[in-house]
Amino acid sequence: MTENSIDPDGKGRPTPSRKEAEAARKQRMTAPVDKKAVRSKSRSQRNEARLKMRAAMETGDEKNLPDRERGPVRRFCRDFIDRRVNYAEFLLPLLVVILVLSFVPADWAKVAVFTVWSATIVGVLIDESLMIFGLRRQLKARFPNVSTKGAIRYAVLRSTQLRRFRLPKPQIKRGGKLQERY
Repeated sequence: MTENSIDPDGKGRPTPSRKEAEAARKQRMTAPVDKKAVRSKSRSQRNEARLKMRAAMETGDEKNLPDRERGPVRRFCRDFIDRRVNYAEFLLPLLVVILVLSFVPADWAKVAVFTVWSATIVGVLIDESLMIFGLRRQLKARFPNVSTKGAIRYAVLRSTQLRRFRLPKPQIKRGGKLQERY
């Protein structure tokens, strides 16, 4: 191959000298003018985004919710859980009662601890099983062509939280009707 012929697989130009390559690289590199200002601006943008997300968690604004909470399937799961009384949401207060009773030295307290503990476990298992069964049926009916991966786990976690501490805040009253379209 001659020096003047153009190689179809090659780059088609001469290799730049080291001096030219370093000059081009230095020209491409642009350092931030003030690192403190850039850091401060970045921090303020993060804080603003976090405040918007927090406000959305309070109001249920779909646009600013975190990715985990977005979408019609997750909104349906939230409403499905929030409209019913979940036995699991009383799990934490019941566990506190069990803990307090376990420190009472009387025999009746030991029986009460065992009874309340057993009833709590059985009640949560039955209630969660019924909730999962109903939610799966509703998800298949309402979202036949949409992926509902992770929705059941999301609903179970939400059902174990006390209603007043749930985020995003409940948008439906207890016993309320589910919307037809999500």
